[in-house]
Amino acid sequence: MKQDADVETLVRQRIRGLRVARGWSLDELAARCLLSPSTLSRIETGHRRIALDQMTAIARALGTTLDQLVESDADDDVVIRPHHNEARGITTWLLSRDSGQTVAKMRITRAVPADLRVHPGRDWFTVLSGTIELRLGDRTILVGPNEAAEFSTMTPHAFGAHGGPAEILTILDHEGERSHLAAEG
Repeated sequence: MKQDADVETLVRQRIRGLRVARGWSLDELAARCLLSPSTLSRIETGHRRIALDQMTAIARALGTTLDQLVESDADDDVVIRPHHNEARGITTWLLSRDSGQTVAKMRITRAVPADLRVHPGRDWFTVLSGTIELRLGDRTILVGPNEAAEFSTMTPHAFGAHGGPAEILTILDHEGERSHLAAEG
């Protein structure tokens, strides 16, 4: 039950913090979420439990979501740790997963795989350091630092490091994430 109390305390702090950041009084927020100012005050101070319907109305009034009000404040939300896959020659840092897209930094040490893959969607990456060898069908394209590539993933494709390790920043749609990161496991 301590975890429930911790989440409720966090939600109360976020509600009050968002209200104060907007410069709203208790009366102003209460009017926007159709609660009495005394109910809102008791919610913020912990003298009243927060009902789901109240939390929904408060979140809407504050311009946020329930997910954002209750999301964890653990270190995992702050620290992005690399996922190493020695067999594939790739280290990945997942920077965000939102709205059907994944942003990741990748360090690639492998050469271009012989097997070219196809999947629905588009891939995009920019090279941070090193050189990436991109195979698109019969073409081989070298992409160097500060250059970017964007292509239809319905074209058979694969990429790898050329002449030493390379680092890229990539944006993948759902299908690209599944194809390029699923084996990270």
